[in-house]
Amino acid sequence: MSGKSTGYAAIAAHYRQQIQSGELRPGDTMPSLRQVCEQFGVAQTTANRAFRMLKMEGLTIPKAGVGTIVAGPASNNIATRVALHAATGKALDAGETSQILEVGTTGADELIASRLDVAPGTPVHMRRRLVSRGGVPVHLSTSYYPAYVIAVTPELTQPTSTGGSRELAAERLGVEQEEVLEEVTSRHATDQEKAALGLTGENVPVTQVVRTVTLADGRVVEVAVKVAGGSTILRWSTSLRSRA
Repeated sequence: MSGKSTGYAAIAAHYRQQIQSGELRPGDTMPSLRQVCEQFGVAQTTANRAFRMLKMEGLTIPKAGVGTIVAGPASNNIATRVALHAATGKALDAGETSQILEVGTTGADELIASRLDVAPGTPVHMRRRLVSRGGVPVHLSTSYYPAYVIAVTPELTQPTSTGGSRELAAERLGVEQEEVLEEVTSRHATDQEKAALGLTGENVPVTQVVRTVTLADGRVVEVAVKVAGGSTILRWSTSLRSRA
């Protein structure tokens, strides 16, 4: 593909294939924008659009002091996660385990209430779990569900993993998941988060992902707050419903 000008979609497809084939593995550093420009004979704006596409697909993530690296396994990519559940009945990638740390009812704070479209303080069901890969903590995730979800999925009140809680809820409600809005920001870890994730030190940066899952009928089925080590700032939404 070198030696002539190439569109950003073709450049993204080139690296996507390398990532999916394993030629580029999780944690590998991607070429710099300058290297991409030289290889494909394109302007930096084109190379940047290609890298943005890969980032939006959850295939790459920025890393301070390094540049862009290949992202981790499927659970970090919501579209892949949903496809994985559809194919296998499990929402976790091979080698991943989920430990339920806490379940119960809590009053929705401002962040959760606004996304569930309820008043602050409204009782909502909460499930907090720790996902590990190869025995190493990967992320701490807390999911919040409105009353109508718990009514059809009482399993969510138990401290056991369902393997895909929002997929189960959508199936019971008889409505497809249509969209996930992911709002990603960076902040410092709390003491609870540091203990769960094995983080040490003061002012440890973590990435917080707030995922709001909306069904095809407009109802929100889950709001989840996931915290993982590292820091980045992104925001995107993913369509989950197949279209003819």
